[in-house]
Amino acid sequence: MVIRIRRPILAVFLAFVVITLVNAVQFSLYPTIASVVSSKLGRRIPVYSVDVQDDRVSVSLDATWGASRTQDILDVLDKHGVKATFFLAGYWVNEYPDHVRMIAARGHEIGNHSYSHPHLNSLTAESIAAELNRCSDMIESLTGKRPKVFRAPFGEYNNRVIETAEACGLTTIQWDVDSLDWMNLSKSEIVNRVMSRVKRGSIILFHNNGEHTVEALDTVLGELKSKGFTIVPVSALLLTGETYVDHTGRQMARSGSPKTSTAESGLEV
Repeated sequence: MVIRIRRPILAVFLAFVVITLVNAVQFSLYPTIASVVSSKLGRRIPVYSVDVQDDRVSVSLDATWGASRTQDILDVLDKHGVKATFFLAGYWVNEYPDHVRMIAARGHEIGNHSYSHPHLNSLTAESIAAELNRCSDMIESLTGKRPKVFRAPFGEYNNRVIETAEACGLTTIQWDVDSLDWMNLSKSEIVNRVMSRVKRGSIILFHNNGEHTVEALDTVLGELKSKGFTIVPVSALLLTGETYVDHTGRQMARSGSPKTSTAESGLEV
């Protein structure tokens, strides 16, 4: 028996094959196209790291519970001449206003970590905005500076969270190196985790009240500097101009746009 395929059906099938092959070639030759297209299809991704052209990295610390080790952390940062970014929850700001002023007075960047540290994915845009603005208002009232960067509680985000943060004037920041200091790892375990993962443009996550954070941070900062890394606040690491975030969470300069950070452009952090 001879099976005859109608010409219209055959034409549609051949067109589908051609389009599929063309797309495959395009995406393999130009991987950034894939990330741009995936972004266009709907999924928003925060900044996990930055495509810098030098050996800059950022150290960030989340503060949501306790403050007994904050002074020691600030002293370690001073010892190494390093400026970090502290992401503060609003209720922590309310409980420890003197520490907030101290962090700002030492020259560190303060970021927004929401007010009550909720699971933002389950909230409406209005509720998310209320959380973020309440936290930013409190920080600004104590330091005179409104946060420019935001880290979502639990690292949880969706398009609504990222877009609402943008509407509130905040860039959503994640991390690509997690110290896991909150799990009470030993100093050596924390140091090994960080140093085995860090690369240029990395954003490193610590917490302000981990049991071994102070001594681990001291060693990490020394090792980073010995390897030629320069440590800057997150806002100073971010690129300016036309940028996008690829599918891995790396902030990239668009084609033809210089890879310039706020630190290089002289903007205030």
